[in-house]
Amino acid sequence: MIIDISKIILTKNKSQRFDCSVESGAFDYQHSSFTIKNSKPFELNVINEDDKQLVISADTSLVIVIPCDRCLEDVDCSFDISINKAFRISKGNVVSEDEDISYIDEGELDVDRLLFDEILVSWPPKVLCKENCLGICPKCGTNLNVTKCDCNRGDLDPRMAKFQDVFKEFKEV
Repeated sequence: MIIDISKIILTKNKSQRFDCSVESGAFDYQHSSFTIKNSKPFELNVINEDDKQLVISADTSLVIVIPCDRCLEDVDCSFDISINKAFRISKGNVVSEDEDISYIDEGELDVDRLLFDEILVSWPPKVLCKENCLGICPKCGTNLNVTKCDCNRGDLDPRMAKFQDVFKEFKEV
């Protein structure tokens, strides 16, 4: 969703509210596409404070489906997004020394881009379907949370054989 905020930027003490929603059904990140399962419509506030700063604020939540890092089962991850951005206004332009403003370009605010930047900040480092997820078998690919397999997982990677020898040599009696 693209919003024209050029009049707000150019008008001292002007504020405006916008009814917004996430238009995209997916979130693209690291060459993957994650389904946005649920998103709430929200109110976005844009305020020009004394021609000195532009304040953008909103609160929303959404659910993104992310695969478990161990077994690849889909996990619903909730994101509570609270946006509170302030940028300096200089000669009718929005300026930021701290960050790249990829979502404001020539008086237009890309709401989806703004939300996606906020999602990236709160993206979980590891996603698990449950804390004790067993993952998948490296030999046959069976989800070990669902069924057990008969694969012999005792075979050591040949690159690690030297470490096995070291452990055997220094094994305490």
